[in-house]
Amino acid sequence: MITVFGSINMDLIATTERLPKPGETVAGNGFATAAGGKGANQALAARRAGRYVHMAGAVGKDAFAAEALALLDDAGTDLSLIKHVDGPTGTALILVGGDGENMIAVVPGANGQVTPADAETAIGRMNEGDILMLQLEVPAAAVEGALSAARAKGVTSILNLAPLIPDAPRLGRLADIVIANETEFERLAGQEGMDAPAREAALVRLHAETGQTLIVTLGADGVIAIRDGSISRAQGLKIEPVDTVGAGDTFCGYFAASLDDGLDFVSALRRAAVAGSLACLKAGAQPSIPLSEEVADRI
Repeated sequence: MITVFGSINMDLIATTERLPKPGETVAGNGFATAAGGKGANQALAARRAGRYVHMAGAVGKDAFAAEALALLDDAGTDLSLIKHVDGPTGTALILVGGDGENMIAVVPGANGQVTPADAETAIGRMNEGDILMLQLEVPAAAVEGALSAARAKGVTSILNLAPLIPDAPRLGRLADIVIANETEFERLAGQEGMDAPAREAALVRLHAETGQTLIVTLGADGVIAIRDGSISRAQGLKIEPVDTVGAGDTFCGYFAASLDDGLDFVSALRRAAVAGSLACLKAGAQPSIPLSEEVADRI
């Protein structure tokens, strides 16, 4: 079983020919709303990959709450660990440029009311060998509580080191498996501007220090990882991206689901990378997450 402990948002998405520079206003050419939040996105990805998933988090008592949970509910995700709190549901304001790149501002809303007690409740329902997936869009104290409880219970923890909050390097040391993009990994390693050889050397060094499984997503260049002292690589698909906003979360959810399904590590990386590529072919975070059959066909 997979439990995702994290954020639930409504995404407000505007598309433009190009992203604005600081202080600049550009004309938009489209607008849409979509369910999002890194936690909810990853939960839906794991569910669409075919695994049983609990989502733990919080939504507000507003018009966005039901819409933010709709796709998770439709997919059969267990929502019994989600609390409804006073105030607004979390929102993300997203600009997507004509090349598929994006800029995002997140307003936590109800996500800011997730607590260490909620973490204890979620992990209390888990068993040894289950998988806990976390991100950093809920308070750091809640994430730390969940990681500590998971380790005490023998639950495998996967931490996606995003967004890059000040506590990210410290919290990253507490997880069994860490997933980061290039920028996030540089913060974890304490070294900026890495080229490929420097990144691999840093992976080896950190792995030797912590024993953790470390995974770095590289966009169009695929993924590099280290586990049990061995470096692995995997490639996604060669595509022309429409919207990259859901790619990282899709990778994380599919990776967790693949491990939960018993795939070997390299096969899990490859399946997750292909799923992440497919997520770039549609707009929006959750609507773009592919079904397991689509991923299998492309592999």
